Amino acid sequence: MRVGTARSAAVQWVGEHARPVPGFRGAYFSGSTVGLPDDAELSPFSDVDVVVVTAAPAPPVGPGKFRFRGALLEVSHLPWEELASADEVLSSYHLAGSFRRDTVIDDPTGRLRALGAEVSRRFAEPCWVRRRYLDAERRIETRLAAFDVSAPFHAQVLSWLFPTGVTTHVLLAAALRNPTVRLRYRAAREVLDAYGQAWLYPELLELLGCARLSAHRTAGHLYELARTFDATAEVARTPFFFSGDLTAGARPVAIDGSRYLIERGDHREAAFWIVATFARCHTVLAADAPELHRARLPAFREAVADLGITSTDDLLRRGQEVIAFLPELRRTAERILAAGPDSTAGADITSTITDTDTGTGTGTGTGTTG
Repeated sequence: MRVGTARSAAVQWVGEHARPVPGFRGAYFSGSTVGLPDDAELSPFSDVDVVVVTAAPAPPVGPGKFRFRGALLEVSHLPWEELASADEVLSSYHLAGSFRRDTVIDDPTGRLRALGAEVSRRFAEPCWVRRRYLDAERRIETRLAAFDVSAPFHAQVLSWLFPTGVTTHVLLAAALRNPTVRLRYRAAREVLDAYGQAWLYPELLELLGCARLSAHRTAGHLYELARTFDATAEVARTPFFFSGDLTAGARPVAIDGSRYLIERGDHREAAFWIVATFARCHTVLAADAPELHRARLPAFREAVADLGITSTDDLLRRGQEVIAFLPELRRTAERILAAGPDSTAGADITSTITDTDTGTGTGTGTGTTG
C-alpha cells in the first residue's frame, strides 16, 4: 500500500469516527509516515499513527492498532492542554517532531496549524534541540527513580527496559531525528555512524545487555514470543494503554517486524522490542489468564536472562549503570548538536511511538515518547 492511500484512510477514519465525538479539537499524523511522500511504499511492518486531540483533560485510552479501509492505523488521544504553547511543544522531545512539518489532518479551531507553523519555524534552533534531548534525559532519570521493587517481575523489567531505551532518544533528539520505539537502536546506530561517534554504540548495547546476543538465540526468543503473543491476543480483556499492540492486527509489527530485523542481521536491534512485547503480554496474562501467565513465564525469563537479568537486584544494578552513563551520553549529544544537521542522518526511520516508556503506567499516546 502507498503511503498516500493509507493516509487517505486515516483522514476518512478521523472524519467518520473522531470528529463527531464531543470535545474533538483536531487530529494530526505522527510517527513513521511523517515526511514520507504519498507515493512511497508503506512498510508492511509499519502503521499510520494518528493523534486525536481532545478537550478532555484525561481522555480514554485510544483504540490502538486496527485495520480501516485496508490500512493499519494506530490511533491515540492527546489532551489539548499538552499543546498549550509552542514553547512547551518545542521543549518536548516526544511532541515536537510531529510538528516540524504540516501533519494536520483536521483542525476545526485553526490552532493546530498555527502551532505547527511556529514549532516548524523554530524546531532546529540549538536552544530548543538542547531542551529536547535534556527532556529525554530527565525521562530516563525519573522513570528509573520510580522503579517499584514490589511490582511483579514482568512489570519491573518494563520499568527498567523503557528508560534504558530512551538513551537512544537523547541522541535522536540531538540529531533532529524522530524518536522511534521499535527501531530506536537501529536509528541511533545510524546517527552515531553519521556523526563519527560509532564508538558509543556498543556501550548502548551493553546497557541493554544484548551486545553479545546471537541471531540464533534472538530468533529462538522471537519464536517463544510469538506463541505467547498469539495466546495473549486470544484471551485479552482488561484494557491497557498498549492493548492495541497485542492484537492479531498488530502481529505484523510486533512479530513479523522483529523477524525481518533478525533476518537482515539486526538481531541485537530486535532484542528491545521482543523483550518489551514479552513483558507486556505477561502484564495482560497476569490479569486475564493467570494460569497461562505462569505457563509461559519461563520463556520470558529466559529471554530476559539473555540480557543478563535474573532478579530485581540485577535490574536495580543495571538501572544505576544507565544513570552513570548519562554524562557521557550528554557529551555525545552536545557534539551532535554542535556539528549540525547531517544529510545522511536526516531521513527519519520511524515507528509507532506512544507514551510507552513509562513501561507500566497509562499514556495518552502522543506519537513520540519513550
